[in-house]
Amino acid sequence: MRFSLLPRDRTFFDLFNEAGQNTLRAAGMLDEMMSSWPDDNGLGREILIIEQEGDRTHDIINRLNSTFVTPIDREDIYGLATKLDDVVDYIEEAADFLALYQIEAPMSQAQDLTRILVGCCEQLSLGLENLPSFRDLDKYWIEIHRLENDGDRVSRDAVASLFSNGIDPMVVIRWKDIFAVLEKAIDATETAAHILEGIVIKNS
Repeated sequence: MRFSLLPRDRTFFDLFNEAGQNTLRAAGMLDEMMSSWPDDNGLGREILIIEQEGDRTHDIINRLNSTFVTPIDREDIYGLATKLDDVVDYIEEAADFLALYQIEAPMSQAQDLTRILVGCCEQLSLGLENLPSFRDLDKYWIEIHRLENDGDRVSRDAVASLFSNGIDPMVVIRWKDIFAVLEKAIDATETAAHILEGIVIKNS
């Protein structure tokens, strides 16, 4: 049995749960936006609001700075919080690129990547929701790793297609940027999953 000196205050876990839900909500909106573009239906603005107002990272860091004893290692709290923030930042950046670059229609590979990103955020959110138990969480990071591998393959194929179809060089540059930021968002979920794995190992 795991007798612990952990404090009774579980607020960090609640904040991580909220942050996980936040990433999933933003990813879902980006996926919808990528499917309906150029009709953005206000989704770009909603994603920006999530990035600006729904961010739990500052709450987590502020609490970390004012808490003497934490339920998990301080560096893990900081690392996980900042990586969750990165996921939402990359999602907002991808949404912004669609309008900034005046994209006329989405590429199918971009739609594939946003669907993969939603899957990653779903698994990450579930892992964070169940983090307080420190048990049976391996299925979440295993699935995120599988999805990240799928994302790598789609991203490589997407970039290759840009150079094989005689596409206008400016279009190539714009879509390369979008594919890159989508891949960064997916990679950030995997990094968060690695941190989650480390937390579980330390506390099991």
